[in-house]
Amino acid sequence: MSHPNLPPKPYLNPYLAGFGLGLVLLTTFIVMGRGLGASGAFTSVVATAVHAVAPAHAENNAFYAEYLGDGTKSPLKDWLVFEVLGVFIGGLLSGAFANRLKVTVEKGPNISTRWRLLLAFVGGAILAVGAKLALGCMSGQALSGGALLNLGSWVAMMCIFGGAYALAWFVRRQWL
Repeated sequence: MSHPNLPPKPYLNPYLAGFGLGLVLLTTFIVMGRGLGASGAFTSVVATAVHAVAPAHAENNAFYAEYLGDGTKSPLKDWLVFEVLGVFIGGLLSGAFANRLKVTVEKGPNISTRWRLLLAFVGGAILAVGAKLALGCMSGQALSGGALLNLGSWVAMMCIFGGAYALAWFVRRQWL
């Protein structure tokens, strides 16, 4: 698949990619009756892991019990788990076919790899906590809520982008 002597293929036109993502979103609404998201898949995996280690605790905890259901179906069979697996596998295949697979850390010259990874981990943890507090992730909020023209989704995304632009001013020197 990926060959070290071949140059990487160019990226897909972002407008074409956005149109394709819109078709995928439309298809999920038609087939599954709901939009895209990712945080529910990770919660299903956590609920399954907690149930495997401490079944009584998981079954008596309202949060985990919601994901475990009545016990007739594994939470890992939730469609969001398959969606996230498909995104991972699709990204891996896309990178391989475009000759872009390599292990690297994207960073500016003024930051160490260790500091970059630490900041990425902290940022991911904050994002995960925020997704649980908001009862969903940004992808679900932006794509699914925005497609349904939910005012709250549009306001949330404006705040997320505004906050990111405001924070970028403080960390810009790390990337220059």
